[in-house]
Amino acid sequence: MPSIEQAPARVVVLASGAGSNLVALLAASADPAYGAEVVAVGSDVEHAPALDRATERGVASFVEPLSAHPDRASWNRALADRVAAHRPDLVVCAGFMRILGATFLQRFSERIVNTHPALLPAFPGVHAVRDALAYGVRVSGVTVHLVDAGVDTGPVLDQRAVPVLADDDEASLHARIKDAEHELLADVVGRMVRGGWTVTGRKVTIP
Repeated sequence: MPSIEQAPARVVVLASGAGSNLVALLAASADPAYGAEVVAVGSDVEHAPALDRATERGVASFVEPLSAHPDRASWNRALADRVAAHRPDLVVCAGFMRILGATFLQRFSERIVNTHPALLPAFPGVHAVRDALAYGVRVSGVTVHLVDAGVDTGPVLDQRAVPVLADDDEASLHARIKDAEHELLADVVGRMVRGGWTVTGRKVTIP
């Protein structure tokens, strides 16, 4: 079982875009009872709006672009070093659009959390909302999961269903999934840092 070595728990958020999940985590962590503090925000994208969200809240930020490195392996090592400098208990991928390599995964094993806009294992990949609509599902949703070496294949931490409405298009369904995602991610991270978590194969137990 991974252990939280400090209180409040230290969370590093990785984001490539607007940072709406980051905003949800920052709002939750404003309550001392939440048990976690966002200590840094990192991105692979120069001028990502998520970095502005960090600056507005006085949170440290950094950028580690893939283009600054000769290959993905060296980028993964550099990103791991940047994250480790902030001594995180958890690393949260909040709209981070890069696949993390073996070096990063080993360094923060069972401590990396991600979200996905579908009820995994259904509809993995970057077009999950579009694919779910094309398939004709009546219920979609969001998954919060640990990150492993696959794409959207890590053990599930929690899920929340979102009904598909008759007049939904990709934008409207994704917007409602995003609302559920913000709530669920903040809830799961809070429960993890306050109560710990145990990973047994593909099953994760959070008190």
